[in-house]
Amino acid sequence: MTVPSRIILASNNPGKIDEINRMLRNTEIHVISQSEFGIGEAVEDKPTFVENALIKARHASAASGLPAIADDSGLVVDAIGGEPGVISSRYSDPGANDERNIAKLLGKLELIEGSARDCRFRCLMVYVRHCDDASPLIADGTLHGRVHHRAQGSYGFGYDPVVWIPELECTLAELSTNEKNKISHRGKALRSMVEQLIKEYPRHDP
Repeated sequence: MTVPSRIILASNNPGKIDEINRMLRNTEIHVISQSEFGIGEAVEDKPTFVENALIKARHASAASGLPAIADDSGLVVDAIGGEPGVISSRYSDPGANDERNIAKLLGKLELIEGSARDCRFRCLMVYVRHCDDASPLIADGTLHGRVHHRAQGSYGFGYDPVVWIPELECTLAELSTNEKNKISHRGKALRSMVEQLIKEYPRHDP
């Protein structure tokens, strides 16, 4: 099978690009951002993480003519019906920011204590060989935690300041980027995806 020299990532996050390429450094695969093609954001209007990831991957692949990787992720709290879920980034309102999203989440959990505040970060990552790929590669990752009563820590983004990791006795926002990537839902999904890509396109040394 011909190894794609370039794969487009349906993201404009340079940190994510660098992280994936570091993990692929011993292969012939190189990942580039959709921003290099001037590709805009896809409309994510499906009820599941995997469907929204596929929307983004197919959108980027159709616009670029390249294979594509995309992920969709969010925070799930069972005590409030799985919220924020797929709308994690716009939980408080369409123009949401991290502070307003966290404020809404803490407000909903104000009268909830103990293990009922348990939560999990979910990440679904997909790879499509072309925009109409009927059998995409799919990887997932989960990080379990508990919603803290207040924001704590200055690293990370999103809900990191209020996701307490019991075994580490800190929030995600108190971990360095490298420490977070070792345990995060996205890090787990990415490592699984890279393993699948390496199996799909094994390196053949001359």
